[in-house]
Amino acid sequence: MSTATETFREGLYNDQVVVITGGGTGIGRELALRLAGLGAHIVVAGRRPEPLEATAAEVRALGRRALAVPTDVRDAAQCEALIDRTTAEFGRLDALICGAAGNFICPAVSLTPNGWRSVVEIILNGTFFSAQAAGRYMIDHGGGQILALTATYGWTGGPGNAPSASAKAAVNTLVQTLAVEWAPAGIRVNAVAPGPVDTEKSRQNLWPDAEIRERIRRTIPLGRFGGPDTVVDACLLLMSPAAAFITGEILVVDGGQWLNKGLLQM
Repeated sequence: MSTATETFREGLYNDQVVVITGGGTGIGRELALRLAGLGAHIVVAGRRPEPLEATAAEVRALGRRALAVPTDVRDAAQCEALIDRTTAEFGRLDALICGAAGNFICPAVSLTPNGWRSVVEIILNGTFFSAQAAGRYMIDHGGGQILALTATYGWTGGPGNAPSASAKAAVNTLVQTLAVEWAPAGIRVNAVAPGPVDTEKSRQNLWPDAEIRERIRRTIPLGRFGGPDTVVDACLLLMSPAAAFITGEILVVDGGQWLNKGLLQM
C-alpha cells in the first residue's frame, strides 16, 4: 500500500511555509519531516526548545529551511509573535497545523481545577489563538490553510478523558465555524480526528496493560491500531491540491472504530 508521500510527488509543497504547533515530537514531528520531504519549509513551535531544535535540524538535513520557535500556545501574544517571526523570516505563511495538545487519564470526580484548565487551555485555547493569529495574516495575504488535530472521542467521549474530550469536541465546532467565516478570504480550515494510534506515548499513558490494549484493538473493525503515518497521510491528503474544494471537514482516521461505537467484536 502506497503512502501519501509516495502518492504525492516530491516537490508538491515546494517553498511553501508551514507552521506546526506541537512540532517537536510525535505526530507533529512526523508531519514536519514528511512535509519537508515534499519541499516545504518548516516552523516548529512548542514549549520545550530541545525537541524543537532537534526536529528543525532533521528538516535542515533534508535540504529545507527550518525555524524552531518556543511558544506557549495558551498565550495569545506568543501565538501572534510566532506568526510574526515566521513571516519576517520567510516572507510568507501558507499553512498552520494545530498539533499542540496535552492529556492525562483521570476520573472526572478526581480531576482538579488546574488539571482541567491545563488540558483545555492547550487544546482549545491554543488551537484558537494560533489559528486566529495565522488567520489574520492569511486574510490580508491571499489565503492559506489551517489544519487541526482532534480525536474521535470528541464525539463519543472517553472514560478518564473529560477535559481532552470536551476540548476536542469544541475544536471540531471551531474548525467548522472558522471554515465558514474565512472561506471568502481563500482560507481552508479542516481537521483530522484519529482514533487509536499506537505510539510510545500511548503505550505509556493510555494502554500500558496488554489486556486493555487487546480489548481496544478488538473494537477496531480493521483489527489493528493506526500508526503516526496513518494520521500524517490523512493530513497530507487534506492539505493537498486534491482537497482544494474541501473545507470544514473533520476526517476520521480510526479503522472504523467510531462506526462500531466502541462495541467489542464477538
